[in-house]
Amino acid sequence: MEKYKFLEHTADEKFQAYGKTLKEAFANAIHATMAIMTEDKIKPIQEQSFQVEANNKEKLLYSLLEHLLFLIDTEGYLVAEVTEIKLENNTLSVKTKGDSADNYEILAHIKAVTYHEMFIKEEENKVTVQVVLDL
Repeated sequence: MEKYKFLEHTADEKFQAYGKTLKEAFANAIHATMAIMTEDKIKPIQEQSFQVEANNKEKLLYSLLEHLLFLIDTEGYLVAEVTEIKLENNTLSVKTKGDSADNYEILAHIKAVTYHEMFIKEEENKVTVQVVLDL
């Protein structure tokens, strides 16, 4: 099963990420976001853990990706792999490994996550999330 694919969009970057579970689809959304920023293989050198909370799944996805952009902007942290992702009630706990953005060629700067065209589609054994990122 493919992890994500990029879709046509005028000025921004639009993708769908997939998984057998919501957690796996969210992890693949993180990977898609990193793939927009760099084609380099990010090394899993540092660990970073964080939590986000929201009262519905779309807001949780938005908050997850927004927190990633915060880590990139404030700490220059790029995610290489998602080592753990837990969803309990309205809280998403994420553990990742990654590296400093200074060590990679950054191809695109993501300004913001948007709700434009965002959706989460849950089927049996397949979850699809769609996101548009403002570049």
